[in-house]
Amino acid sequence: MKTMLHLTPQDQGRPLNLEEFQSASGQEGFRYELIHGRLQVSPLPDLPHDELRDWIKQKLREYTQQQPDVINQIKGPARVFLLEQDEVTAPQPDVAAYRDFPHHLRLRDLRWQDVSPILVVEVISEDTAEKDLIRNPDLYVQVPSIREYWIIDPRPDPDEPALIVYRRRGQRWQRPIHVPFRGSYTTRLLPDFIFVVDPRT
Repeated sequence: MKTMLHLTPQDQGRPLNLEEFQSASGQEGFRYELIHGRLQVSPLPDLPHDELRDWIKQKLREYTQQQPDVINQIKGPARVFLLEQDEVTAPQPDVAAYRDFPHHLRLRDLRWQDVSPILVVEVISEDTAEKDLIRNPDLYVQVPSIREYWIIDPRPDPDEPALIVYRRRGQRWQRPIHVPFRGSYTTRLLPDFIFVVDPRT
């Protein structure tokens, strides 16, 4: 009988294949990602982070109801697979928006490997700022379907977050766009969507 792995923060950097990773259990209070075939462990974010994640999910879900031909599903947290030859990389964005999510499939036939978003969003936590600002732009640009990468930056005050946007141009990102608290952002990716950077709106 195969022994199921139980992952803990002490397993940081441990080599795993996809089957081992997907079948493993994990110590509560941490997020586990498989990056370049090795386990990456980070603490679960605090409540302000979750509130900001829920805020952006709600805004995108409202847009989905109005424009289902542009976005037909919102997930968060999600899992994004990069296509690599010898090692698995599957970061977990806080929010992901999909244009062609396969609603026609039976639930038991759905797999993260078979869906890929057009937009991913991360909310910075103090413990994961480097991951969201440095690691993830390099990873998400390798996923052809992802047209934009948004970063909600709540530092220093989560009540007054800012927005950083990466837009794809070919195989690279354009220069990041910085939108301050209470500023607004529009994009051709989401026609008629006006995102006001204020969680109270």
